[in-house]
Amino acid sequence: MSRNRDLETRTLLDELRSFDKGCLFDLGHPFLNRVAESFVKAAGIGAIQAVSREAYFAAVEGTRVDSGGLPPEISGSKKHRFPGLKGETNSKSLEALVKNTGKESVQWGLAAGMYSGLTYGLKEARGTHDWKNSAVAGAITGMALALTSDGSSHEQIVQSAITGAAISTTANLLAGIF
Repeated sequence: MSRNRDLETRTLLDELRSFDKGCLFDLGHPFLNRVAESFVKAAGIGAIQAVSREAYFAAVEGTRVDSGGLPPEISGSKKHRFPGLKGETNSKSLEALVKNTGKESVQWGLAAGMYSGLTYGLKEARGTHDWKNSAVAGAITGMALALTSDGSSHEQIVQSAITGAAISTTANLLAGIF
């Protein structure tokens, strides 16, 4: 009976903290568990981000219609909106929202799963976790993300690899400071 009472009084913060303590999956190997958990967590974050971005643009568009105009710095930001959400009908808009949210959440999940798997694999192969592992994992993940975007060029792929390596290395180095 006491266990049920504890479950009823848990807050959202308690639930989020429990993600770090326990394993969402047990696929039989730490590598697989780590990749799957990273994928699921990041895919959820990607979906929330995609839906909230669309909600923001829908609100801005509604404000534009109601007020007769927006400042230029806000009105020019519509270019990031999902393609296919033009508001012809509710079912077409909902279909486009679901399709694009799914695509973006899979991209986030793949990036997180790939990065997590690479850092784990490099740690196991080299016997240490250092900035070099982070740089390699970040570069490969950055390239993979660039390849999944529409119309990526050679320059964008190289730039994404450099950016991924830089962000990942910096995060690794700062983790020891904070």
